[in-house]
Amino acid sequence: MTTDRLRGAALAAAGALLVPLPLLAAAPTAQAGPALEPFGPGCSALPTSGAGSPAAMADQPVATASAEQPDLSTLVSAVKKAGLVDTLNNADGITVFAPTNDAFAKIPEAQLNEILNDQEQLKKILTYHVVGSEVTVDQLPDGRFKTLEGAELTTSGSGDSFKVNDSATILCGDVATSNAVVHIIDQVLLPPS
Repeated sequence: MTTDRLRGAALAAAGALLVPLPLLAAAPTAQAGPALEPFGPGCSALPTSGAGSPAAMADQPVATASAEQPDLSTLVSAVKKAGLVDTLNNADGITVFAPTNDAFAKIPEAQLNEILNDQEQLKKILTYHVVGSEVTVDQLPDGRFKTLEGAELTTSGSGDSFKVNDSATILCGDVATSNAVVHIIDQVLLPPS
């Protein structure tokens, strides 16, 4: 009986070796969850194809994908100044609440310049916009998430209308990149002091 089991195991193992390696490489891999579908009133501003479109962003890491969005150029410049491009691009399964250029424009120019020229303060503010796990629309109605900065941020709302910290509006959420979920917001979030 034991000999038959060993013989069967040996035959099964030999059979597995006969499967051509290219077929194994082409086998589909399991997805973490369903494909994300962007939502929100600002999603219509995203290109429908090519650079900056949701399809193109899905194939790139988050900092690289954000650089393709003209409305996120101030954020991208700030991320570069803070030295966070590699940190964001190499992270896996994160969420970025990405302020638009208009969000940065709401900060008085002198204050914004001061922030942009203080690397430590800039890192603190930018990492407050990043959660260390994927946050999608189903988690937003009454969410509480620890940021990479260390403090928490909150989300609330329903349907396709959500707020972050009761102040910033998610303009376009659930935008997938190869390593992150992006929620484009209309205000810069400041960590609690």
